[in-house]
Amino acid sequence: MPEGLRRAARALISVSDKTGLVEFARGLSAFGIELVSTGGTRKALADAGLQVREVSDLTGFPEIMDGRVKTLHPKIHGGLLAIRENPEHEAAMLAHGIPPIDILVVNLYPFEATIASGAPFADCIENIDIGGPAMIRAAAKNFNDVAVVVDAGDYQLLLAEMTAHGGATARELRQKLAQKAFARTAVYDAAISNWLAEKMELSAPPYRAFGGTLAMSLRYGENPHQSAAFYTSASARRQGVAAARQVQGKELSYNNVNDTDAAFELAAEFDPGRTAACAIIKHANPCGVAEADNLAEAYARALRCDPVSAFGGIVAVNRKLDASAAAEIVKIFTEVIIAPDADEEAIALIATKKNLRLLLTGGMPDPRAEGLTFRAVAGGFLAQTRDNANVDDMDLRVVSKRVPDAREWRDLKFAFRVAKHVKSNAIVYARDGATAGIGAGQMSRVDSARIAAIKAAEAASAAGLPESLARGSVVASDAFFPFADGLLAAAEAGATAVIQPGGSLRDSDVIKAADDKGLAMVFTGVRHFRH
Repeated sequence: MPEGLRRAARALISVSDKTGLVEFARGLSAFGIELVSTGGTRKALADAGLQVREVSDLTGFPEIMDGRVKTLHPKIHGGLLAIRENPEHEAAMLAHGIPPIDILVVNLYPFEATIASGAPFADCIENIDIGGPAMIRAAAKNFNDVAVVVDAGDYQLLLAEMTAHGGATARELRQKLAQKAFARTAVYDAAISNWLAEKMELSAPPYRAFGGTLAMSLRYGENPHQSAAFYTSASARRQGVAAARQVQGKELSYNNVNDTDAAFELAAEFDPGRTAACAIIKHANPCGVAEADNLAEAYARALRCDPVSAFGGIVAVNRKLDASAAAEIVKIFTEVIIAPDADEEAIALIATKKNLRLLLTGGMPDPRAEGLTFRAVAGGFLAQTRDNANVDDMDLRVVSKRVPDAREWRDLKFAFRVAKHVKSNAIVYARDGATAGIGAGQMSRVDSARIAAIKAAEAASAAGLPESLARGSVVASDAFFPFADGLLAAAEAGATAVIQPGGSLRDSDVIKAADDKGLAMVFTGVRHFRH
């Protein structure tokens, strides 16, 4: 016999989402449970022919202030919070005519959906639920006696439990539902507080909360001994991997999600109205990026940069995936393809690789959009605004004697877009709208420059070309060159122009080195560290 079985006599139902409501209420009514409800929920139940009692009949007090006050009443909260086997509580209920409420069914005003729709400020405020969270917390606290349901997906779970136990629920289920209820109100309050902080332009509010909804449990985390799960946030309001539709393929892993997000954010740096772009990511770093007139060409040029590392990588594109591009991508083993959309022929081609995951997002995220990013540290977390700086908006300043030519200008901007998404220290060689060599995550910038040059030479050799891809390229650095050595390594590799933030104490030495080598150099004034 399950522990703590409790029979229910009365259920209070107040939901904004009416999905499955009538069928569920009929199930409760079949157990002889009295239904109590409010406003639109009561009308929906009554219209379906169910006997339902108005909350104001139970409280003896009408709804007031346009419905803002209807369940905030001692007869509601007393009925939820009363400990059933406590003599003092029982006496108080009897003295004040408080009937017990044994089941609470509430889903909250759609605040997250309201802010996501871009509704006016006043409408967002009116969609902040007060009575709902108060009742949910009361019922959840008293889970020893009360079952609380905040998710329509749990309606059948509760009915099945009651069917199995003759109309009663077990303590284990009520506790499970209570945990979910407290988590739901926490996520709801986090969305409200973060929205208000955003509206007030508070960069460091004294309390910061965030939460999400479970999208999937993952087999493991970065490594098999780590457990993991993927959560989405309705209030984040950003197109990408969290909101994508998985068309086919195996379940995503922790690393798949992380790398796919990195790939799509990089692809989003390129305006699809201007150019087709493709980014190939491995371990959260790009191993090839290119833009072209079409996706097939962009993919081929991105792949040329590092065909070895691209094996088992993630591919992101910024336009609707077509059959020509899909046919090229499936030629090597790829873990995930993410795109704003795909045509039927492309989907059919990808379907020949049953394990290949295809994610479609319905659009591209705005690289200039504001938002927050988080990172856990021991005992807390770091929060910062998204790096939404865009090279097209920067005050680019030529500091060398030689001015970049038109081709170099285009490639400098391209390379700096990519460098923004490479782990620091980042060095990116590029030519003709494609990466030629990438050095990522090194402890010294000169090592990144040398590694990128080595990759460029290897890529040329793999393509059967007579000289390194870095010959005649430009080079981007995510942060300033602290010494001239990194720049000199780039010049030795064959770079002809440099783009970097500037700001080093030795800028004059670096500028002189550029002039001595005949390099054009541009300062952005903006750094793109990515750790």
